[in-house]
Amino acid sequence: MQTDFSLLAELEHGLAELDDRQLRRRRRVVDSPQGPHVEVDGRPYLNFCGNDYLGLAADPRLKAAAVAAIDRYGVGSGASHLVCGHQSPHQALEDRFAAFVGRPAALLFSTGYMANLGVVTALVGRGDAVFADKLNHASLNDACQLSRADFERFGHNDLAALERRLAASTARRKLIAIDAVYSMDGDLAPVAELLALAERYDAWLYLDDAHGFGVLGEGRGSAAHAGIASPRLIYLATLGKAAGSAGALVAAEAAVIDWLLNKAGTAIYTTAAPAAIAAATLAALDAIEHEPWRRERLAQHVERLRAGLAGSRYRLAPSQTPIQPILLDDAGQALALSQALFERGLWVAAIRPPTVATARLRVTLSALHADAEIDRLVATLLELQ
Repeated sequence: MQTDFSLLAELEHGLAELDDRQLRRRRRVVDSPQGPHVEVDGRPYLNFCGNDYLGLAADPRLKAAAVAAIDRYGVGSGASHLVCGHQSPHQALEDRFAAFVGRPAALLFSTGYMANLGVVTALVGRGDAVFADKLNHASLNDACQLSRADFERFGHNDLAALERRLAASTARRKLIAIDAVYSMDGDLAPVAELLALAERYDAWLYLDDAHGFGVLGEGRGSAAHAGIASPRLIYLATLGKAAGSAGALVAAEAAVIDWLLNKAGTAIYTTAAPAAIAAATLAALDAIEHEPWRRERLAQHVERLRAGLAGSRYRLAPSQTPIQPILLDDAGQALALSQALFERGLWVAAIRPPTVATARLRVTLSALHADAEIDRLVATLLELQ
């Protein structure tokens, strides 16, 4: 029997190195619904690290819609969408979402990660080129690499650098893939200018609006916020953030959606998500469309947090979205400050390399936070500075 398992020892050594560099990731188990208040190990916490921006994840209407769908359709869909797993709530959600964001058609994916992999690899391949901001989400980077297209990255929001690369490219097909709202910085991509470049150089523009949908453009997202529309625009909204459910939807021209249905492996070769998820998301779309107070509260919370920390030692990134990063010197400082907050009943995530170049606390806000809870976070941060 072999006792010296060198491959396992190598992993254990690597984990020890992560510990030494304060970069090892660990999970905490939540014993409650998601929202501004959560329970961990029997203790209540104010949650400032979730992406439930509109406070819909535990909304009674979403829960009731999901329960009703389970009663009618069961739990599992039983097959992929193209076999026999595409149920009425799936179709209703695709139709409703396409109309809501003003596009001809939409396609449902099980996750945002799968949507990015499916879209990019279906649209470009060898001999093509994909152009991506250096601060794009990891799922977009993986999609670009797996597409086998030439993968050209440019500096964050550097339109001049992007144009130089587009002008020099001899690729047969070009795709610009962008986070519309950057998940770790909270700032916006210049989507109108990106669309102008896409049109000038005959490229697709793919917007991953995971953190803009539901929040910007009266809930319709970053494209609506910027006032842009084009047949070459492909729009992604993930549903596990502002919409409070799960999965992702891609909206585009009907021919694009039909192409993805036939060529996007992550849509073809996977079991459809439960109909209950689609039904809950339909209820979320109603709230996003008809309850603007949620976005108004978010904007007020952003202003309150930034005003409260103005003049302190904390460096806030220039964000007007619910993502409010506090930039710090190193991973150790980020971990220590996050732990100090946690001990005081405030849960704020420490984000460290390699996820970001600069360690930070990633403060996220919810429409359901109370003003006094924003003030408590500010006061505690000032106490700890």
